[in-house]
Amino acid sequence: MKSFRSFLPRPQAPRQLVCFPHAGGAASAFRGWAELVGPTTEVVAVQYPGRQDRFGDPLPENIPSLARWIADEIEPRLIRPTAFFGHSMGATVAFEVARRLQPRFPSRLARLYVSACDAPPAHHRRTTDFADEEIRDYVRSLGGAGAALLEDDDLWQLSLPALRNDFRMIETYRYLAAAPLTCPVTAIAGDTDASVSLADVQRWQELTIGPFDAVVQPGGHFYFDDSAAGLAELFRDDSRWPVPARIVEV
Repeated sequence: MKSFRSFLPRPQAPRQLVCFPHAGGAASAFRGWAELVGPTTEVVAVQYPGRQDRFGDPLPENIPSLARWIADEIEPRLIRPTAFFGHSMGATVAFEVARRLQPRFPSRLARLYVSACDAPPAHHRRTTDFADEEIRDYVRSLGGAGAALLEDDDLWQLSLPALRNDFRMIETYRYLAAAPLTCPVTAIAGDTDASVSLADVQRWQELTIGPFDAVVQPGGHFYFDDSAAGLAELFRDDSRWPVPARIVEV
């Protein structure tokens, strides 16, 4: 399928984890995760248009339209228990995909993990009308492995259109109240992330009637670059993400 990449296919695994990248990010951010979570889970990464092997595809207009497209494409994959993990902008995209799928497949989404992102009702409207070098400095300030790549001028020029478009989508995103999710939600914050606090992520509790917990990981905005093993421990914990004996068709 056009929007998804599995770097270590495990079609027989009893469950799958679908990962949504941050602004400017790509599916390759999750390349090594399959080895970390183990053989019971297939890791599937979303590839947004306009980057890497989708460089020539038109950039999405806004987060809701991107979420509708992903939701339509992901339907055939929902044949086993599935969890979503979204980081930063990806958390908002994952949430919008989940709320579109829930009415049709209420038992298929096992858990939503939202990482380093304020809850949509408390969405911080940060201006993104920056000059190119201001964007570069902001991305650099967030840290993470991806920021180091921006020191390559050619790579920076290639990545700038998608990054600027992602920033525009974040700035123009407006949460519209609707029925809450029914799946469990785990919100994750880095303990030294200056851009998103634990209090910010705790407000995700307002968006589900299912179980909720908030988890702090050591590190900044891209905490998993240094502590991915700790994050993988959450994914491997069956008490958080049970594998049901069967899936109830609706």
